[in-house]
Order: sequence, then C-alpha cells, then structure tokens
Amino acid sequence: MDDTASPQESIYNYLIEQVDPEKAPRYTSKFRPKINMQAKLIKNTMKTMGPAKVDVPSPDKYLKKHSKEAQLPESEFSNRYKRLSCLTYCPTNSCPAEKEGCRRTCTAKKPPIPSRTEHPPMGIHTQRNFMKTTTAAPMKPQPASVDTNRGHKELLEHSGLIPKYIKKKDYGQVPEYLQQRSEEKQINVEKYNRYLKEQMELGAMKQLSDEERQLNLQSLKRTWAELHQEYQRLPLFIDTLLRKTRKERLEAEMQQLEGDIALFEKFKTIYIAK
Repeated sequence: MDDTASPQESIYNYLIEQVDPEKAPRYTSKFRPKINMQAKLIKNTMKTMGPAKVDVPSPDKYLKKHSKEAQLPESEFSNRYKRLSCLTYCPTNSCPAEKEGCRRTCTAKKPPIPSRTEHPPMGIHTQRNFMKTTTAAPMKPQPASVDTNRGHKELLEHSGLIPKYIKKKDYGQVPEYLQQRSEEKQINVEKYNRYLKEQMELGAMKQLSDEERQLNLQSLKRTWAELHQEYQRLPLFIDTLLRKTRKERLEAEMQQLEGDIALFEKFKTIYIAK
C-alpha cells in the first residue's frame, strides 16, 4: 500500500490552537504622579522626631509658678485699692500707671529718712490719738481651725466644734414632753388605785394579808409534797389503763399546784373576789 496516497492519521491533526485574549491595559490615575511627589515631600520633612523646622522657644518665656492656675478677673474694687495705695506712696501724688488702672506697683522713690538735725513739724496735736491707741484694748484674733496645708481656715464659732448648746437656758433640764408623760402616767396610776379602793370598799374584792398568804402558800406546798410522794410510789411499768390514768391525774394536779405556788411567791399583794 502506498503511504503517500493518504496522510497518516494522528491525534495532533484534531487539535485546535487556542489564542489567549489580550488584556485591557491597567487603569492608572492621571493624578498619581502628583500624589507620589507630595507624599515624598511630606515623608522627607518628617524623617526626624517631628518637623524639621521648629521655632526655638525664647529663654524669656519660661513657665512660671502658678501660671496655669485659674485666676479670677480683677474687680473694680481691687483696681481702686491699688490706685489709692500707689498714690499714697508716690511723693508727688501722681502715678504714671493711673491711666492704666494702676495694675503694677509704683516705681517712684520714697522720701529719704529725716536726719537728726531736722525738727518735726510743729503745731500738730497728737495727744488724743496717742492716748486712744495706748489705752485701747488689743484686738483678740477670732479662733479658727486650719484644715489644709494651704492655710485654709474656718471660724470655730460657726463650725459646730464649739459646744454652744451648753449655754442654753434649758440645758440639762428634763424636756417638757417627758414631764407631761410622767404626769399623765402618775395620774393614770392614781386613778387605778382609786378604782381598786372603791371596789374593795364595795366588797367586790378582798385583800389577803401577809399571814394569810403565807398560810395558803404553806398549804399548797404541803399538798404538792403529798402528791409528789404518791407519784413516787407508782410502779416503774405502767402497763394497765388504770395506772396510766392515775399517773396523768397526779401530773396535772402537781402542775396546777406549781403554778399556784409561783403566783403566791411572785406577788406580795393578792386580791380575792368574794
């Protein structure tokens, strides 16, 4: 058979060549070069610990004491007081800072101290003021308590630490409402005693004397001793109904006698109804 007549079969003849599609170009912003340049400039200036160019503080502007504390605005009274004090110390009674409200002390010099040869001005009578100042009683400071290391103090008169209540007129006396209660209680006791006396006079109740109370008490104790002795004679084995009933009766009578004996021993005054 001639091989040139028909081509030889092969699997590669059935393969189809695949062509990959071309990708679209990647999007790039037209502002990207500007952004990169700006970021580079900022990054170069921040390479140190902070901006490269920093204003150096002046040695005159240092932090002073109590400069950060809150300060109240100066009132008109304080400005007026400063102005008057400044005019007092100024020899010419003219303060250069008066127009500014006199917020600083006067820098003018005071007059010099007089020498020994100078004489004081004559014709000024100061005897009255001298006598007043020498004979006047010294002012006593008001007692106060200091409670902080800053010197904050509080007057003791209104602080509650001074016992001012002992100076009251009714201090140490019984209050009126307690006196009223005691009087009402005493009146009620008197009414109750009066009622008992009236009932006794009518014959409704009879009071036992001390001798009768002792006789009744001894009689009760004697009866209780007899019942107790009878109770001790009971057999150990309570096996019948008659013995059980007898034991219960003796226990009830002894319990009743014990209550009566306790009543006679507790109360000294006993009334018996007729």
